[in-house]
Amino acid sequence: MEEGIVSLHEKLVNKEITSEELVKKSLEKAKEAQEKYNAFVTILPDAKGVNKITSLLSGIPYGVKDNYSTKDVLSTGSSNTLKNYVPFFNATAVENLQKAGAVIIGKTVLDEFGMGGTGTTGHTGVVKNPWDETRMCAGSSSGSAASVACGVYPYALGSDTGDSIRKPAAYCGIVGYKPTYGMISRYGLFPFASSLDTCGVLTRSVEDAAIVVDAMKGLDENDMTSWDSSDIHLYDSLKKQTKAKKICIIPEICDIKRYPHASSELKEHLENFQKTLEICKSLGFTVEEVSIDENLLNALASVYIIISCAEATSNLSNLTGIIFGPRGNGTSTLDFIKDHRTKGFSPLIKRRFVIGSYVLQKENQERYFRNAQRVRRLIVDKMKEIFKEYDAVILPVGTGPAKKLKGPYDILDRNTTILEEHLQIGNFGGFPSITIPNGFIDGLPVGVNITGNCYEDEKVLQIASLLESKMPYKGQIAGRKEK
Repeated sequence: MEEGIVSLHEKLVNKEITSEELVKKSLEKAKEAQEKYNAFVTILPDAKGVNKITSLLSGIPYGVKDNYSTKDVLSTGSSNTLKNYVPFFNATAVENLQKAGAVIIGKTVLDEFGMGGTGTTGHTGVVKNPWDETRMCAGSSSGSAASVACGVYPYALGSDTGDSIRKPAAYCGIVGYKPTYGMISRYGLFPFASSLDTCGVLTRSVEDAAIVVDAMKGLDENDMTSWDSSDIHLYDSLKKQTKAKKICIIPEICDIKRYPHASSELKEHLENFQKTLEICKSLGFTVEEVSIDENLLNALASVYIIISCAEATSNLSNLTGIIFGPRGNGTSTLDFIKDHRTKGFSPLIKRRFVIGSYVLQKENQERYFRNAQRVRRLIVDKMKEIFKEYDAVILPVGTGPAKKLKGPYDILDRNTTILEEHLQIGNFGGFPSITIPNGFIDGLPVGVNITGNCYEDEKVLQIASLLESKMPYKGQIAGRKEK
């Protein structure tokens, strides 16, 4: 399904195609994607089209990351602890799309409970990258990224706690949009780290991302962190005349001189980025450098691990095998829980729970958890200071194209940690942040990210859309465009 939402909508309205035909075609492609890339936990063969086209999304199929609650549909979080869990309610974001007439055709694989950046820890197996099956999609929204990239449907839902929408988008040559924190209700999203978790979308164009989030967002009495965004109209804002923008780069992250041992991929990636900055200037954007203390940037990964693991330990303490999930073995309640959690969680998740429990212990809280919170505040304050003068920060995503599935992908290279982890800043401050395709290296896609101030999603998407319009990567399907 190569076309975008507007094109498909027009065909539905003009009766050139029916919703039923679109759903059938999408299901066929989903089965192919499952066989090749292991993108799905569940495919819904009985999914039906709709008769009435009442919105831009009516009758158009889409996918849902399997950490969103979907009524009467298996929702596992890609974990053995919930491998048979069928909710009785929809997540608010899913419910809003259902009201718009959108059609779910499948639930996509993620790293277990969203805790991972590789797409390799889901209980149904590894997700492969459609551009190169020997490479990862990144995570945790790996199945959503893979299925959109290979053309199963125009969009799929994701969630982003550290970069879980935006990095998979870069690795798969598509668009990944994380809105301002609270723009989309988190009610019904399985919690990982509540102060960082954000609902969002993966698409093949900025336009489609705007359309989908317009339908997903809104104030929700079930989520006290949601806010009224009724005066924000993302799709309509893309059509408005955009004034020249002032954007900045952070040299401590993207200056090639800071990477004396850079690989050929990293060198080419940063060269691509410089070319993109020239495009920005040709659009009338002012592009300047703004420095951030490297001590703060070097702390990003540690702060993220401490806070996210602490919140995850608390949020997922209910997974005991007693309330729901497969019952553990033993002769006492404690035995039941221990057996359930030992067998049900992957090694990565257990490691994160151990870290979270350790930093939350009374004797360790001040040294680790409280200090991490303080450093997070310093980072956010610095970004807020930048956004007083600049409309957005633009940076390359990661160190290049997708990593190989076989290799030390879970080990951070100290020389490039900041470049790999800087997207976490968007979660620390709840900032709107979008990744768009930025070319190819050896036939593999790479991405560029644009992050702006809270509640200024329209501005961020306008910048992304203008930049996208000057590059030939909009709407690309894995392997079908010039590289």
